[in-house]
Amino acid sequence: MNPENAPAPSSPAPLSIQGDRLYRSLAALGEIGSYVDPHTGLTGVCRLALTAADGAGRRHVVAEMRAAGLEVTVDRIGNVFGRRAGRDDALAPVMMGSHIDSVATAGRFDGCLGVLGAIEVVRTLNDAGRTTRRPVVAAFFTEEEGARFGTDMLGSAVATGRIPLADAYAIRDRHGRTVREELEAIAFVGERSELLEPPHAYLECHVEQGPVLRAAGLDLGVVTGVQAICWHEVTIVGKSAHAGTTPMSLRADAGVAAARINLKLRELVASGRFGAELRATMGVIAPHPGLINVVPGRVTCSVDVRNPDDAILARAEAEVVAFYDEVAKLEGVSITHRRTARTPFVPFAERLRALITAAAAARGLSHEPIVSGAGHDAQELARACPAGMIFVPGEHDGISHNPRELSTSAQCENGVNVLLDTLLSLADE
Repeated sequence: MNPENAPAPSSPAPLSIQGDRLYRSLAALGEIGSYVDPHTGLTGVCRLALTAADGAGRRHVVAEMRAAGLEVTVDRIGNVFGRRAGRDDALAPVMMGSHIDSVATAGRFDGCLGVLGAIEVVRTLNDAGRTTRRPVVAAFFTEEEGARFGTDMLGSAVATGRIPLADAYAIRDRHGRTVREELEAIAFVGERSELLEPPHAYLECHVEQGPVLRAAGLDLGVVTGVQAICWHEVTIVGKSAHAGTTPMSLRADAGVAAARINLKLRELVASGRFGAELRATMGVIAPHPGLINVVPGRVTCSVDVRNPDDAILARAEAEVVAFYDEVAKLEGVSITHRRTARTPFVPFAERLRALITAAAAARGLSHEPIVSGAGHDAQELARACPAGMIFVPGEHDGISHNPRELSTSAQCENGVNVLLDTLLSLADE
């Protein structure tokens, strides 16, 4: 054959993960802390941070890290890091990660996909005998959800210096137990410094936790950033009274005050005064004494307000706080609040977004830019290094924090393959 007419050599196929292996690992971790919802019969996950179930999940993932040849260390806030050496091992590593703690009514994908996907990337590199120039780290962070101790992204916020370790240790759950005590109880107070040495870059693959990608028929989302978030814990104190003998005009009903605040949140959104992207929710309403025939004398409730624009969020929060005073006077109660979280809008690095976009395109995966409505460890890591996120669509309208949470094996495989490709681009720099 004339060499001039010879076919051009084909480029080697890109490395790809084993999707079935990844999905099996998600199923195995999902058994830890699993429960059956008595109303639906569905199996969910409850691994609240630093509970015995979380401790068991942590030990399981540490074992998976070690089986993949990773050197595992734990820091003083309980964040866990599995390190794979690079050719130039003194260089800053590329880190992948997320969290394995859950809300009380979780599915098996939120956070876990990012952690187990990172380990699957390492397994794939091992299978191929591929050593990257930079070290690679798979990580998971403590109390990302904030579901137990009321401060989300706690571990990654400590690691990047936003929350001092002593302050984090002193946070109590609703039963009065501190973060420090519960870390000790599950034996995850590590020796490594809680302050993270900045990685070269940080990547996180996560389920979208919303309906946008699935509704659009897209394979992936390239996350542009995380919207600003504000949480309040609100305490309303009125007077307990008999529901039958106390005239309405003589009541100081903490439950009615909470209801007024809840309706105010809906009015803020419906008014349009804060744009179309405002989100406002009262997810916790806990009346005391919680009896059918007693006017609530005290209510503890939550306020969650979010917007991609920091200035708009600040205006909305100020209006909510002013309304607390109005309700207190109207209902004859006292209202105090404590801000438990306030994170600004965090844009992700344009260069990482470009690498993720190119990797998705190279694999023929449909994708679009998307803003994250939920908080993630990546927004905290963005303070220390360039950070980027890949979103995987979910079935059932993308429902999350629910036993119905579901991303298919193919959806998870697509996301983690793009994670792998992006990691290789960064780890060989």
